[in-house]
Amino acid sequence: MQRLNVTIDSNSGFCFGVVYAIQMAEDILDEKGYLYCLGDIVHNDEEVQRLQHRGLRIIDHTQFRELQNEAVLIRAHGEPPETYQTALNNNLTLIDASCPVVLKLQNRIKSSYDKDDRIFIYGKHGHAEVLGLLGQTNNKAVVFENIDELLQHELPSKITLYSQTTKSTDNFYSIKDQLETKGYEVDANDTICRQVSNRDKELRKFAAQFTKIVFVSGTKSSNGKVLYQVCKNTNPDSYFISKAEELQQDWFKAGDTVGICGATSTPMWLMEQVRDSLLKLEV
Repeated sequence: MQRLNVTIDSNSGFCFGVVYAIQMAEDILDEKGYLYCLGDIVHNDEEVQRLQHRGLRIIDHTQFRELQNEAVLIRAHGEPPETYQTALNNNLTLIDASCPVVLKLQNRIKSSYDKDDRIFIYGKHGHAEVLGLLGQTNNKAVVFENIDELLQHELPSKITLYSQTTKSTDNFYSIKDQLETKGYEVDANDTICRQVSNRDKELRKFAAQFTKIVFVSGTKSSNGKVLYQVCKNTNPDSYFISKAEELQQDWFKAGDTVGICGATSTPMWLMEQVRDSLLKLEV
C-alpha cells in the first residue's frame, strides 16, 4: 500500500473579482455580524455555506424589492440599472462588489445602446452577469449561446457583438469569423476577462502532467463546466467533484500522480480539503 502523489494547481481558485467580493463581505460580517447578499456570492455551495455560517443572508430579487433600510452586497456578476433604482426607493445601502471588468463591459454596452447599435451578446441565458448586461439595453439586446442559435434570428447587415466576460475567446472569434464569411459587418468588442480565458491554456498544460485529474467546482458554475471539459479533453482520467466526500477510492491506483484544479469560483481551502482526503487514501 502506498500514498498518492498529489499537487494543487497554483493558478486555480478565485479570480480577483470573486476575491474582492468575498473580502468585502467578510469585512462587513466581522463588523456587523450579518449582511444581505443579492444572489449567491459565488457559484460554489461550499463557500456560500461557509459565509452563511458567518452571517451572510442570501436573498433573491423578490426579497430584495421588499427589503428596506438595510445594506445589501452586489456580487461580482453585476446588476442591471433597475436594481440600483430599487435600492434608492427602499433606502438600501448597496455594497457594490461588481467586478471592474464587468462594470467596464456594462458601460460599453450602454454606450453602444445609446448610439442605437444592434447589440448581440454571446453568453448564457439567465446568467446573473448577462441579466446585468441586458439591463443596459432595456432588455433589447439579443443573447445567444452559439452560432446556430444566433443565425435563427433575422440579423441586420451590421452587428455589434459583445461577450459575457467568462466565455471562450476562441469561440468568440470563431463566431465573428463565421458571421463575416456570411457577409455581415461585425463590430466585435472583445470584453472577455483574460484572467479567466487564460485558464483553459494553463489547465491544458496542468492536466497533461498527471495520470489523474480531480476538478473541484460547484455544479452551478458555468465556468466550472467549461474548464472541467478542458481538463477532460486533455486528460480523459479527469473527475468532477464538488467536495471531498465525493472522492471514490476506486478512481486511483498505486503509482498515480493526481492533479487538483478548479473553477474561478472554487475556493483554495476546498481544494486543500480534497488534497488532504486524497493523501489519506492508501492504494
